[in-house]
Amino acid sequence: MSDQPDAFYLPAGDDVYEPTIATESPWDSSAQHGGPPTALLAHVIDATVGPEMRLARISVDFLVPIPRRPARIEVTTLRPGRQVRLTEAHLVVDEKTAVTARTWHIATGPTPPAETERVPPPPIPQKPDEWHSLLGMNDWGYGQAIEWRFIRGGHGPSGFAEVWTRVRIPLIAGQKMTGLARTLIVADAANGLSATLPIQDWLSIPPTMTTTLLRHPDGEWVHLACRTHLADDGLGVTHATVSDPDGRIGDVNQPLLIRER
Repeated sequence: MSDQPDAFYLPAGDDVYEPTIATESPWDSSAQHGGPPTALLAHVIDATVGPEMRLARISVDFLVPIPRRPARIEVTTLRPGRQVRLTEAHLVVDEKTAVTARTWHIATGPTPPAETERVPPPPIPQKPDEWHSLLGMNDWGYGQAIEWRFIRGGHGPSGFAEVWTRVRIPLIAGQKMTGLARTLIVADAANGLSATLPIQDWLSIPPTMTTTLLRHPDGEWVHLACRTHLADDGLGVTHATVSDPDGRIGDVNQPLLIRER
């Protein structure tokens, strides 16, 4: 992308953010891809929680196609606590809630007397791919704002994809990029990456997404290993394992509406 915006979002006042072209959905240039709003909601929620707690799960409900217009974020604590905390946030556009997120934060503590083996994913390929071109689609903001390096998949519908990603721009202009934001910006791409049918002809819509995190990534690169399964009644589900070069970060789950365009 030769002329990248400064970030996915520009601050536009108290709790208001203006989306840039980098949030653009491949299906509607006036709408946002689900990844950036998910990361934005998590970022704003995270700022209301002390450093002694870490986000362990986020569930996001996409109530309508997300307009690519300025949005206000409203945050409410549903279950305060020192060990666990449940928080809800709404992305409000034109006085209507477009996205709702609920997060569980869990307090960090001493290292347990046991260790989970970290199995690193395959090495990062040397040559980047242009996912938007591989899909046979015109350039679109979200696809260009991320560097994609496929190990498997990406060249057509297969039901499985394995890809390294690197987010090219900050989530919010003027703010340092976090590992949490890197992970959530790409998490909602899992169903598109692992599509089982040609996405030019078939819709694969996740009305909700849940990401459960073991930890936040170290470094710039996030790896997704995604698989989509279809039922015989027009539904599907995508699961993705998320990793960094050191090993597993967490898991993504998306139920799907599958329909011919």
